[in-house]
Amino acid sequence: MARRRPATPDVPAAKTPASSGRRRLLGWLWGVLGAIVTFEAIWVVGSFLRPRQRSAEADDALVVAGPVERFVPGTVTAFPGGRFYLACLEDGGFLALDRTCTHLGCTVPWNAETGRFECPCHASSFDIGGSVLAAPAPRPLDIYPVRVENGVVKVDTGRRIRRATFDPAQVARA
Repeated sequence: MARRRPATPDVPAAKTPASSGRRRLLGWLWGVLGAIVTFEAIWVVGSFLRPRQRSAEADDALVVAGPVERFVPGTVTAFPGGRFYLACLEDGGFLALDRTCTHLGCTVPWNAETGRFECPCHASSFDIGGSVLAAPAPRPLDIYPVRVENGVVKVDTGRRIRRATFDPAQVARA
């Protein structure tokens, strides 16, 4: 009597040299892609953790606003390139105010009709000196150092000053 072989499920054919080469190539490609992704992840994390270096441009970021006579007391002039407002106070003093709201960082425009900086995001408002008039902003607008040399107003945008309150000593005078 002849022995019958038991039925077996379909077994794939033996690996051919072509399928073995493809598998090796795909494995190599996945390894290269994995190495690239790992390198990029290390780069991003390293860039995030590394302290920012100030450039020489930031250290010498002196914006010449113009002659004192150009600014009318009680007005605010925007300097988009310097990212600040130059407020000429009623007494003729100058404050360079950062455009960023101290609540959540929205850009705060000057409203000449109301005489206030009004944040469009959460309705904080600030007076011409940057002091908080309406919350939720927790503190006044940041300022930049201002100096008046030979009748010309200059603002150092390389050094932003965080402040808790308005101090008359922060005002630059001609």
